[in-house]
Amino acid sequence: MRLRVWFLILAFLLPPHLRAQAATDVQLPLEAKSVRFAVIGDSGTGEHAQYEVAQRMELYRERVNFEFVIMLGDNIYGGHQPQDFRKKFEMPYHALLDAGVKFYATLGNHDNPDERLYKPFNMGGQRYYTFNKGDVEFFVLDSNYMDPAQLSWIEQSLQKSTAKWTIAYFHHPLYSNGRTHGPDLDLRTRLTPLFRQYGVNAVFSGHEHVYERVQPENSIYYFILGNSGKLMTHDFQSSEGMEKGFDTDQGFMLVEIAGDKLYFQTISRSGHTIDSGSVEHQSHPDSVSKVP
Repeated sequence: MRLRVWFLILAFLLPPHLRAQAATDVQLPLEAKSVRFAVIGDSGTGEHAQYEVAQRMELYRERVNFEFVIMLGDNIYGGHQPQDFRKKFEMPYHALLDAGVKFYATLGNHDNPDERLYKPFNMGGQRYYTFNKGDVEFFVLDSNYMDPAQLSWIEQSLQKSTAKWTIAYFHHPLYSNGRTHGPDLDLRTRLTPLFRQYGVNAVFSGHEHVYERVQPENSIYYFILGNSGKLMTHDFQSSEGMEKGFDTDQGFMLVEIAGDKLYFQTISRSGHTIDSGSVEHQSHPDSVSKVP
């Protein structure tokens, strides 16, 4: 106990950059020229827990130097007036925004579709879109309304992609052990054949207010992170297909993609690493060749 007290005192006396280092446990390799980003989902409550997660993210940014954040939906709960965007996005993440970190949002079921026009969400006015970072292409989908036009766009965009890594993210999970919502089976039926056919490597979703890493399905890795603001404690109804689950605190993820590996680290609001590891770039035996 005395050692812990002395550690806290010494940590407080450290200069800010060393204090941040003492408060973080980075389990990413931080390789040169890698793609590094953070992940948040169901974040926009404007409540104290969201602000604490945001502060923790800034501590890790000082060590990891991630350049952007992907948002998995339910970015703004409740009203959508200018003061709501300030309270539920601009204020909690002001340190990240001031550091030049960009946020790329997808729409959740609690979001106003007009959020696509809000410039700091970098959606370009579109419900679904793509963007590239290094040798990674991100496919941002609107799982609220998976109409034929969007499905056609997804197939054409995946087929044209020449990126080494392809990552899809959207709000509603295709696989989930959450009791509150569970998996979206209709969406799974529509999307998984395309993901297999065109070699998607990883999928991130929110909606379920927990963290879950699902066993790979057809060589595709699935992550659920819907607890960056909202939280449903003790919400897992089973552990079928689950590799890791966490439902007792808010959190966020860090991801680094370097060469043939995707590294991940999931961190709780209190700063504990609750999951980490790496996955190899996988080949899909039933995927088709992409258009060069």
